[in-house]
Amino acid sequence: MNKQQRTGESEKDDDGAGILCRFAHLVFPYLEPAGLASVSATCKVLHVVSKAITSSRISDASRCLENYPIPFFNSVDSELYANFIYSPVQTLPTSPSIPWGGGSGRVKPDPFLVRVEGAYGCDCESCDLDSGSNCACMDFSELPTRECGPSCCCGLECGNRLTQKGISVKLKVVKDRRKGWSLCAAEFIPKGKFICEYTGELLTTEEARNRQRLYDKLSKSGHFSPALLVVKEHLPSGNACMRINIDATRIGNIARFINHSCDGGNLSTLIVRSSGALLPRVCFFSSRVILENEELAFSYGDTTVNSTGAQCFCSSACCSGILPAEHT
Repeated sequence: MNKQQRTGESEKDDDGAGILCRFAHLVFPYLEPAGLASVSATCKVLHVVSKAITSSRISDASRCLENYPIPFFNSVDSELYANFIYSPVQTLPTSPSIPWGGGSGRVKPDPFLVRVEGAYGCDCESCDLDSGSNCACMDFSELPTRECGPSCCCGLECGNRLTQKGISVKLKVVKDRRKGWSLCAAEFIPKGKFICEYTGELLTTEEARNRQRLYDKLSKSGHFSPALLVVKEHLPSGNACMRINIDATRIGNIARFINHSCDGGNLSTLIVRSSGALLPRVCFFSSRVILENEELAFSYGDTTVNSTGAQCFCSSACCSGILPAEHT
């Protein structure tokens, strides 16, 4: 092979590498960690691109879909980040998947999955409590359970849409040797502050039970952590119970990393309703002052302890040693 031939082949390699570099950002965000690692080992160009994507994933679990980046920190093992699809709002199992990759410039999804046509909403110009508003949607209790919604005339800047504006506190996801990934405060958080909503796939009760049976089998290996939340609310009549099934195992937000604490933790769980929205949302507020670097936690439930359930590592004074479990 003469020098001219070698030069021609080198130029072709450079052109191929350039094409890969230009289009990798369109393909690589769809790759899971194992796939990304495999591609990274094929050539120097893809290694550089893969490394940049991995760094981006570590730096922000929310894919730029929240107000602040939510980084991963792991000094325990080699897992750099948790692999899941981020969604800041409730979603249906049939909804299209949002791939890994930067969400910068992406319009945030509508927080209301299903709207009620013709529903009544307020026509206030300002719904701020401090302005003396008499908004019919407003809840004047310490923590809001009712907010303005899609049937109201006010916009997102309304003061009675606290839980609809995304996460407003700085958080981080930290790997614990016994608990696995956990959500921690990255700054001082005062009492009564909105932390986040629990988002994920909204399931029927039948689908939730089917998935729970599957998750129970997978969990026996010790390398699988499901995030299926079942919330039951007794209606005012006392004769019925409303059930909400939210599965954040595959699709969800950073609430999936909040661990259980037998003493109730430092978070309050509220069911928040919005005018014109059919479905309520499960939201977390700080129940007390939370210090920087402190782990966030709440009680998974007061159900009868199951002796065959997973071990609890909350380390609270009243820890039962077993995570709460109930028939889904």
